[in-house]
Amino acid sequence: MSESNSAPDSWEAAADDTPATHATNFTTLNVNAPVFIPNVNAPEFVPSFMKEEGGQTQPAAPDPPPEPVAGTPEESTINNDGDITADSWEEAADAATPSPTRETPPSPPTPGTPDEDDDEDSDEIKKPKKKPLDEDDSLPKKEPVNVIFIGHVDAGKSTIGGQIMYLTGMVEKRTLEKYEREAKEKNRETWYLSWALDTNLEERDKGKTVEVGRAYFETEQKHFTILDAPGHKSFVPNMIGGACQADLAVLVISARKGEFETGFERGGQTREHAMLAKTAGVKHLIVLINKMDDSTVLWSEIRYNECKEKLVPYLKKVGFNPNKDIMFMPCSGLTGANLRESIDETVCSWYKGPAFIPYINDLPALNRNVSGPFMMPVVDRYNDRGTIVMGKVESGCCKKGDSIVVMPNKTPVTVDMLWRDEDETGSVNCGENVKVKLRGVEEADVAPGFVLCDPNNPCKTGRIFDAQVVILEHKSIICAGYSAVCHIHSVAEEVTVKLLICLIDKKTGEKSKVRPRFVKQDQIAIMRFETSGVICMEAFKDHPQLGRFTLRDEGKTIAIGKVLKVVE
Repeated sequence: MSESNSAPDSWEAAADDTPATHATNFTTLNVNAPVFIPNVNAPEFVPSFMKEEGGQTQPAAPDPPPEPVAGTPEESTINNDGDITADSWEEAADAATPSPTRETPPSPPTPGTPDEDDDEDSDEIKKPKKKPLDEDDSLPKKEPVNVIFIGHVDAGKSTIGGQIMYLTGMVEKRTLEKYEREAKEKNRETWYLSWALDTNLEERDKGKTVEVGRAYFETEQKHFTILDAPGHKSFVPNMIGGACQADLAVLVISARKGEFETGFERGGQTREHAMLAKTAGVKHLIVLINKMDDSTVLWSEIRYNECKEKLVPYLKKVGFNPNKDIMFMPCSGLTGANLRESIDETVCSWYKGPAFIPYINDLPALNRNVSGPFMMPVVDRYNDRGTIVMGKVESGCCKKGDSIVVMPNKTPVTVDMLWRDEDETGSVNCGENVKVKLRGVEEADVAPGFVLCDPNNPCKTGRIFDAQVVILEHKSIICAGYSAVCHIHSVAEEVTVKLLICLIDKKTGEKSKVRPRFVKQDQIAIMRFETSGVICMEAFKDHPQLGRFTLRDEGKTIAIGKVLKVVE
């Protein structure tokens, strides 16, 4: 008889001490005999679905009691103190633990295991997994924090991201071993960690991130989304698209001799990325001085302080407060030193501060516009049996089945499905990076820069707006008729200066009474802009994330600004 026929028919059979052949004997017993005459003196036959304990025949085991089952919301979401824990019962059910007891580590069921064979029992565990989708979402969850890794090309951003994913258990060891083998074949042994985030073949071959990589990891208190920005100057527009979703920025610096200097000099991306992160609304900056284990550095405090002293004046000029907004840390992305655990004193005796992951876990909670109208700028979209858009919820919340509107086209749509980190959910809240499946619109009718809004309170749209602008770096003068590319939230649109309204004094903040004929580098002015098409925006004072922008021209960031008023 084949293996498949001799497999146990129920989970009771798997736990039974009696041989599995009893099931076979039961089905084939006296098949050809015309009449079956039982022997009165023979011992009673015990089928495989009955249990023998102490020689006594037991009835079939009853269904497991509800208390220890992973799928019971009352048990797993409330701890002994009566507080609701952050881990939802749904995650426990998703782990598909074969045994209801908590001692066994979670492992996926394989074909032929008890969970899969007995339909009735597996249904009992699976049913509550889907049903209380909305109930679970009403419970307090871990605070979402979006972290962007920025810095010059080859500073080690993707490697640090990959190492963090490994240290927090988001990437399996055997997956990294596979990447390591493949990287060795291409003579790129040190790149294997970055492949956890650089999934594109072109990115892996050249060792350069092009698109903003996405991954996530969790701590006891927070849920972090990693945004891995490209460091190459050709892909700064992609970096700006990632920075507009970030709450926290990590500026990665290479301590290796020559690399830090290249990144920090004019034309290097260290300066531009720090400034763009501040413009995008990032309040807190962590500076990771990477490659401290390099042969040219060897955890030298002198080199660490040299990098720090050169960076602080520039970061202060950009707008970060060195005492409150900036934290410097030495680390090694390749070895993982000072990322999760503090550095061993034998390696680095002079650094006494916290490691990276514990530090970001202990940062104070961010202020979110939870009670405001729903707004979500679209970062990307694709078609997968329906139109799916990606982005960060900037304001309010949204539930499955809600009717919303896509601006600026004012297209009414219905929320069909919601995903948070590949897991389907019933509702999403402010600050989360999500995917939304929309019903009522085609993929071609949605573009990055469109905004999903509450139909009762949609965002403003227009082509002409007044803005306060700081000219950072521009060789010639700027006057009416000047054109540049404006990056506002996830939109990149060409704008023209229509009118120069007034200049603002840097020290006193007073506005000039005479209209200027031109503005030049380091001046602050209020201008009127006209865009080539209708875009979504808000006044900075109402919704900061939809009201701040950067102006770029000839591959350089020339100005930053904030929208004061949408004219028409």
